[in-house]
Amino acid sequence: MGKLVIGIFGGGNVTKGSGEWQAAHETGRLLAEHGVVVLTGGLGGVMLAASAGAKSGKGLTVGILPGDRTTSAPNSYVDIAIYTGMGEARNVLNVKSCNAAIAIGGEYGTLSEIALALKCRCPIILFDSWNLSRKGMTVENDILIAKNAVDAVNLALDAASSNS
Repeated sequence: MGKLVIGIFGGGNVTKGSGEWQAAHETGRLLAEHGVVVLTGGLGGVMLAASAGAKSGKGLTVGILPGDRTTSAPNSYVDIAIYTGMGEARNVLNVKSCNAAIAIGGEYGTLSEIALALKCRCPIILFDSWNLSRKGMTVENDILIAKNAVDAVNLALDAASSNS
């Protein structure tokens, strides 16, 4: 069995120093320190922060990018860039490529990744992210909620180990 791959999903418009940025950086670092490959969408915001954190923890990072080599430059902390040419449809690849995922904050793209994770039975941990409910459904039983980065990492490691 190879290394565990844990995705970190979140908004691309998060600014350096914000709470979401700091949470993503710490989460990426902690995952890397556990020997996990950190997968993101490879661009800015939470993706940049998580990748930078993973690199500070001496980890390996993968970025699944929406465009091709000429239209979709990865952030400078991505070790392995996968160019899909799929735009937002790449979110399926993000979810299908990891053993578990952590959503930090997030915009509509993050919401789509959360929904895809639920549909694909990929363990999903929400860390200061979307609040989901639907009448007649038990979404709450399929989602783990983290209180902080350490909690998010522990929940993801446990879930990924069970899902590998």
